[in-house]
Amino acid sequence: MVMNHMVQLVKQLSTKLSPSMYASTLQSSQAEGLARLRQIQRELKNDDVLDQPLHSLSFIVFDLETSGFFPDKGDEILSIGAVKMKGAEVLFEESFYSTVQCKKEPSSDVLSLTGLTLEELQSSRPLIEVLNDFYEFVGGGTLVAHHATHEKRFMSHMTWQLMRMPFAHRIIDTTFLTRVVAHDENLVTLDECCTYYNIPITTRHHALYDAKMTAELWGQCLKIAQEKGFSTLREIYIYLATLKK
Repeated sequence: MVMNHMVQLVKQLSTKLSPSMYASTLQSSQAEGLARLRQIQRELKNDDVLDQPLHSLSFIVFDLETSGFFPDKGDEILSIGAVKMKGAEVLFEESFYSTVQCKKEPSSDVLSLTGLTLEELQSSRPLIEVLNDFYEFVGGGTLVAHHATHEKRFMSHMTWQLMRMPFAHRIIDTTFLTRVVAHDENLVTLDECCTYYNIPITTRHHALYDAKMTAELWGQCLKIAQEKGFSTLREIYIYLATLKK
């Protein structure tokens, strides 16, 4: 990916450049990332994924580990994990993972839950660099997350705060499909969903592993939805609008 190569080049040159020259080079790479994101957002306006066949849609399933639940009150993104899908197929080899440099020390409970260390976070790249790479990885694909409100809240806040651009990507909650294929099961947590669909649960609360488990869940639900006769996201939205809760 272009941005990945640029970041690596910046890192290699940083030891040879003066602080002012390094800052200028870093700003240039970030400017390129912002320009690319603007282009992606323009393309998203003309791309109606609702009517595309489910089997041909490109999905990017992602997960955030954060220091809390409220980005507007100072909680931070600690890591981002994502994996691509083509229809219901998980493309495990096409994945993204990065920890994020934190401004405030997360609580010991958060560090214990995520398995992250303070040293690891302090030595990670700033969020704006990670977001640039993440958006380059995502391109114009449709995002999926488990209980996506959390991810959308942080992505919306941080994208605007750091890039002064709205979060324009469509993001779909996995419950969008579990309500269709397992309406009477009352599945809530990722653990419950994985157990129900016999998906191995490994390394919970690690952004990449959670993203991969969520992708497997989404893939299984997508196959069942297609077997039930749904062929587009719009058909599922219309069905859910008439479904009794």
